[in-house]
Amino acid sequence: MANPTKQYYDDGLIQLDREALTLRRYHFPSGTSKIIPLRDIRGYRATALGLVMERFRLWGSTDPRRWMPLDVRRPLKSTLVTIDIGSTPNPACTPVHPEQFVQLLDEFLDAR
Repeated sequence: MANPTKQYYDDGLIQLDREALTLRRYHFPSGTSKIIPLRDIRGYRATALGLVMERFRLWGSTDPRRWMPLDVRRPLKSTLVTIDIGSTPNPACTPVHPEQFVQLLDEFLDAR
């Protein structure tokens, strides 16, 4: 019997599979996606989303070390995941289901 566990994450703005992490609406002002091959990811950091500074920043960042894609629902979210790609700005995102996203990211990074 096949494993019924979902082997990818997709919440409409963030897609993660065994090959790459795709952040939709990443680039300003075009809104094109950023595709990050898993081999380029050195690690990540998941933190609570700040109450003021980052929570209401819909696109970009107040911190020059990271960049966040357009997300009009960010004020309703609680977790910021910053991806270490070895250069700045590091991409960051706010997944709808952060626990599921981080668990799958751990699994995929360990498997490479």
